[in-house]
Amino acid sequence: MARIPLGITFDDVLLIPQRSDVNPAEVDVKARLTKNIVLQAPLASAVMDTVTEAKMAIALAKEGGIGFLHRNCSIAEQVAMVQTVKNQSKSLLVGAGIGPHDLERAKALDKAGVDVISIDCAHAHKTQIIADAKKIKKAIQADLVIGNIATAEAARAFVAFADALKVGVGPGSICTTRIVSGVGVPQLTAIMDVAKAVKANHVPVIADGGIRFSGDIVKALAAGADSVMLGSLFAGTDEAPGEILEVEGKKYKSYRGMGSFAAMQKGKAVDRYSHKGSGKHVAEGVDALTPYKGPLAEVVFQMLGGLRSGMGYVGAKNIRELHRKAKFIQITQAGREESHPHSVILKKL
Repeated sequence: MARIPLGITFDDVLLIPQRSDVNPAEVDVKARLTKNIVLQAPLASAVMDTVTEAKMAIALAKEGGIGFLHRNCSIAEQVAMVQTVKNQSKSLLVGAGIGPHDLERAKALDKAGVDVISIDCAHAHKTQIIADAKKIKKAIQADLVIGNIATAEAARAFVAFADALKVGVGPGSICTTRIVSGVGVPQLTAIMDVAKAVKANHVPVIADGGIRFSGDIVKALAAGADSVMLGSLFAGTDEAPGEILEVEGKKYKSYRGMGSFAAMQKGKAVDRYSHKGSGKHVAEGVDALTPYKGPLAEVVFQMLGGLRSGMGYVGAKNIRELHRKAKFIQITQAGREESHPHSVILKKL
């Protein structure tokens, strides 16, 4: 057997502080989402039915990011969500997810004025998906994001025509792909490999999954991503779909993977994980609760504050400088424990 390479993720590294004259308050967090779209903040909400509908998309766009409307609904319902966002203001950016072979949905969303369409697939590096993605790209005016992928080889298959690539196979908090299938690439390694493969072609990279703290956003961008896609960190906000639930005196909202049985039974996004022709589903996600977090604006404020702080430590005035200046150090388990609050009893997390 060939030598097995090492894969690392966010908790395996820290960024090394460097000499800096950068004030965090002056950091520019504008980011390329695609070849043609620049965000005021490098944040996108996930293509999930417990994360992004029109309310989330409107709120996140107002904060400088972009929401990707889920596809676990009819084409007409998804088109209506796009129209709701655009009726609020034509200037608000909005994205939407489609299946890897769903040309009809892509055309309908494009006609409705969506800014960017994301092919929503657990494993995009398939011959038929590559062919169908080319057809979809030719048929729409909107930009096209393709994902998910986790390797340089996959990136090279799409680099000639994709407007952005979405990276992440199995890192999400509600994703069980890696334990069900045994397949995946630790997220930081996946980001680095894809970013290196597309650098010469200037194709933006969206890091999708595995981010738990604002520091992880900094690490993802430092590793070569241009923006991040977030699920659990947005799922507990007021703007996420669903009601606030109270369990043993604590507030939560529902959060489920699109590969969970509950999501697949709804039916519209079943092609993401189901075994075609079997009539059965093999779950690669769970149905869970996430702590209630309050208004999205406050969550985004804290995220961007952490991002600006991290860039200040590195001495990066913008994300392009972060790509160039960032230096990682790999840490031990003791280093991970030292990085979190320790030797105290927390009053409030």
